[in-house]
Amino acid sequence: MASAPRSFLGRIFLRKTVAQIQRETETSELKRSLGPWNLVFLGIGCIIGAGIFVRTGNAAALHAGPAVLLSFVIAGIVCAFAGLCYAELSSTLPVSGSAYTYSYTTIGEFAAWVMGALLLLEYGLAASVVAVGWSGYVVSLLADVGLVIPPEFTGPAGYPLVRDGAPVLANGVPVTTIFNLPAFLVCMMLALLLVIGVSESARVNNVIVAIKVTVLTAFILVGGLIILSNWSAFAPNWDPFIPPATGREGEFGWGGILRAASIVFFAYIGFEAVSTAAQEAKNPAKDMPFGIIGSLVACTVIYILVSIVLTLIVPYNQLNVPDPVAVAVDAFGPQWAWFAKAIKVGAIIGLTSVILVLMYGQTRIFYTMARDGLLPRVFSTVHPTFRTPWINTLVVGLAVATAAGFFDINFLGDATSVGTLAAFGIVCLTVIWLRQTHPEIARGYKVPLYPILPALGIVSCFALIFTVETRVLVFFGWYVLGAIALYFIYGMHNSVLAKGGDVMADDETPYFPEDAPLDESGQPVIRP
Repeated sequence: MASAPRSFLGRIFLRKTVAQIQRETETSELKRSLGPWNLVFLGIGCIIGAGIFVRTGNAAALHAGPAVLLSFVIAGIVCAFAGLCYAELSSTLPVSGSAYTYSYTTIGEFAAWVMGALLLLEYGLAASVVAVGWSGYVVSLLADVGLVIPPEFTGPAGYPLVRDGAPVLANGVPVTTIFNLPAFLVCMMLALLLVIGVSESARVNNVIVAIKVTVLTAFILVGGLIILSNWSAFAPNWDPFIPPATGREGEFGWGGILRAASIVFFAYIGFEAVSTAAQEAKNPAKDMPFGIIGSLVACTVIYILVSIVLTLIVPYNQLNVPDPVAVAVDAFGPQWAWFAKAIKVGAIIGLTSVILVLMYGQTRIFYTMARDGLLPRVFSTVHPTFRTPWINTLVVGLAVATAAGFFDINFLGDATSVGTLAAFGIVCLTVIWLRQTHPEIARGYKVPLYPILPALGIVSCFALIFTVETRVLVFFGWYVLGAIALYFIYGMHNSVLAKGGDVMADDETPYFPEDAPLDESGQPVIRP
């Protein structure tokens, strides 16, 4: 076992050994039972969620207009670059922890810490965004059956409540929201369920995936028939298809389309879940890229069709709401009231599942970081009865609920997209880093056109980051600086790896087990 390096640079680049990670894989007993189409359906199930049900309306109303469908294409291409990099890393280091573990193993502990902070935006804030969308659909459905929640308690603090593009009035005075009570409550209830120990069986998950896909398919088909039966009434909503730029940055025109791409990027969060199935793929070299790209293409087509119906049925400037699909189905007409209720119920079921999965993912990231010593050990404390990280889960639940209760969905969504884009950019960098530092490692899959595609992934991810509004970039900058400071204050001094774990300094060769097979030149080989 190597000793921890003493220099400052050696310390922050301290990393877990590739061989250590691969030894975990060698003892895996997982059955390789997933074919290419299994992976495609897995990806579709993970991708379809809050983005299409929640953020599409914001992107169309504020930035791209009907051309939001082009934004989906751009965001899908950026995701494809990152997806191929995920496929290579998952075939090389197929272990739990995903991007956090990849960073810890390749670039080092400091990069892993930053990745952990970015994943808090990808999972934690994403759960808040979904909760706000969930609230919008619940409020709309309850109103359909005569139950009205006081409007002051259905939105973020200090914002005028808007419906159908106009402010909501109470006694002639615009309503200013105080707190999003439904969003707060759903987060806290799901946190308590996670403490008790809720596991989604494959069967239940398949049912929920089927509901989400059925809801969107039904919306596309029924909405499409309504539009085609009275095209002349709806066609003006697409005139112009690309609204002219207003002169303000990111408002319509092609600049608005790119800005909207960073917003609807949220709709693709989840595709990396396919990469975690590398150990169970029958043929990772062929099946992983097929599963990732196939699911991205399928979801892009679905998203484009949904955005077509949305922007034809409802004028795009009326879609800046947390529940755009609900607004659209309400516009189908009173004869479709039953259908509107069914769509809203399906959306609520699907979004509930997404909040649960995102919060679960965030608690497990914190759990892993706490076991590595980068977070206080209390985050890895397991409840003696429920066998779950209960303190960790309650802290995450309260943080997610507070963000959902008080903050604007556009700010939360943009912050999530920025964090995720930065994380994906680092994953693309990790592929290049690992190719340079460990070219000898066996890889089940390699990114084609290397290093062009990983480089394009890095450039495109960071290019989209800088399309978001300034307040989000300022928040992101301070957030990252705060996370870095916390590393030097706490994580650096409490790292388990630095206190004698399995360490590989920059000037050391990888550790290989004594019985490792040798290649033709007599060098040890580790097979994934």
